[in-house]
Amino acid sequence: MFIQTEATPNPATLKFLPGKVVMESGTAEFRNAADADVSPLAARLFEIPGVTGVYFGYDFITVSKEEQEWQHLKPAILGSIMEHFMSGKPVMGASSSREEELDAGGEFFDEGDETIVLTIKELLDTRVRPAVAQDGGDITFRGFRDGKVYLNMKGSCAGCPSSTATLKHGVQNLLRHFVPEVQEVEAV
Repeated sequence: MFIQTEATPNPATLKFLPGKVVMESGTAEFRNAADADVSPLAARLFEIPGVTGVYFGYDFITVSKEEQEWQHLKPAILGSIMEHFMSGKPVMGASSSREEELDAGGEFFDEGDETIVLTIKELLDTRVRPAVAQDGGDITFRGFRDGKVYLNMKGSCAGCPSSTATLKHGVQNLLRHFVPEVQEVEAV
């Protein structure tokens, strides 16, 4: 098994491409070892000292680290990913719908704004999310109120030094162009 790695705009995050589907549908984010109990792979990665976050996309795994250098962590992470896929264990355990429930349950907007929200979500799904997935992250809709769009940054996007620029210059400008009701975009 050959696992490729790619740098992300976030220096504390590295993207791992195992050459296999990681998440058949949806995504999963783990910000600490306690969250990782629903995923044998995430739990294994959190056993490596210095790992602070794990994010699963369709065909990639994004790992975030503390202060130490990647040259010390990368071999252990590669080994853990390879061992996991060779073992045949699932990436997610029985409670794998947890992230999907969080995604669906955390949205807020006024009933009268439903058409606006559908347009915002379509723009995010077709123009924004594929681009940020290339960098090992994701941006999901959380809410819309008083002209402000609230988004959740995941994977390499969370804590990335360039995420503010991505939000304000990229996402905000795109949404304002297509949805005049949008005045501002904010990360939650």
